[in-house]
Amino acid sequence: MSTIKSQPPGLQLSDYDFTLPRHLVARYPLAQRDHSRMMTLNRRTGAVGHDSFNNLLQWVQPGDLLVLNNTQVLPARLLGNRQGHTGKVEIFLLHPTIVSDKTPQTPIWYALMRPAKKLKPGTRIELPNTKTTLTVLSQEERGKGQVQIHLDGFETMEALMTAVGEMPIPPYLERAAEKSDQTTYQTIYAKVPGAQAAPTAGLHFTETLFDALKQHGVNIAELTLSVSSGTFRDVETEDITGHLMDPEHYRLNSEAAQTILETKRQGGRVIAVGTTVAKTLETIAQKYNGQLQADTDWSRLFIYPGFQFQMVDALLTNFHLPKTTLLMLVSAFSRREFILNAYESAIQDEYRFFSYGDCMLIH
Repeated sequence: MSTIKSQPPGLQLSDYDFTLPRHLVARYPLAQRDHSRMMTLNRRTGAVGHDSFNNLLQWVQPGDLLVLNNTQVLPARLLGNRQGHTGKVEIFLLHPTIVSDKTPQTPIWYALMRPAKKLKPGTRIELPNTKTTLTVLSQEERGKGQVQIHLDGFETMEALMTAVGEMPIPPYLERAAEKSDQTTYQTIYAKVPGAQAAPTAGLHFTETLFDALKQHGVNIAELTLSVSSGTFRDVETEDITGHLMDPEHYRLNSEAAQTILETKRQGGRVIAVGTTVAKTLETIAQKYNGQLQADTDWSRLFIYPGFQFQMVDALLTNFHLPKTTLLMLVSAFSRREFILNAYESAIQDEYRFFSYGDCMLIH
């Protein structure tokens, strides 16, 4: 098969549109995480294959490195009512205004508030079956603002969210979060709280598969990118270069950085498990002129066709929504026409799409 020829990058929002039948949106995960289907895409030859994720071992080599995002999704969607009213309101906690090891009894968080018109500064919100209340301090554009949480009956914010919060499952699932989502919408290696959305490429892994990969000589490294709700935000400009990404906090420690650099030196592949890992590694490489080192910062990197990847050699990722920055990143890693043709093939073969769906390995 002939090698794919490079094409001018698509910079229009309409270049990333496709039609997906509603029944292909995976509203629930499979009973067994690693039994999803996996499409394989060879960037060099254009070959497209079809396999099962539990056969991942056949697609990696000793000396390859899987890089995981160990962020943990918080059940940060709080449902309550305005004091003195019965109508429901939603407070989706994003991140504290001050990050500290100490937990104050009245922490202040940035949040998304709905309905925004009814949640003016000074509004008091009650959470059912608790003594905890929230006060709206400010409100900015798109319903974002600051709320103060009056912790009464809970020692920490995590305790509050665990008790009464809902997992912020994606809106396209078109259902309320269920108890099972607290486990299924979380990778098995999640350990650093702070995400508002799961790094969904990692949802397919099991401990059994990790053990097999390690025995095969595949190495594992971890980083943290606290995925923000901005991952679902629409691109509002037809010229995609005018889009601004929401900031997301990341951390890469020195051990992981050295493991990645050693893998590159030894000729192994750095396989990013998800777009969030790819974004983090390329953010740091861009920041340090092609080098990689331990770093903690905020990323607003927008990757679209024309971007030159410096760290990532292969990408494991789920199927993404049309007209999204995630689809643009995947198109940048390979080629837009190649990716959209693969998506059309996935639709014809009835792959399951989005967060709880199937995946693809681009190598």
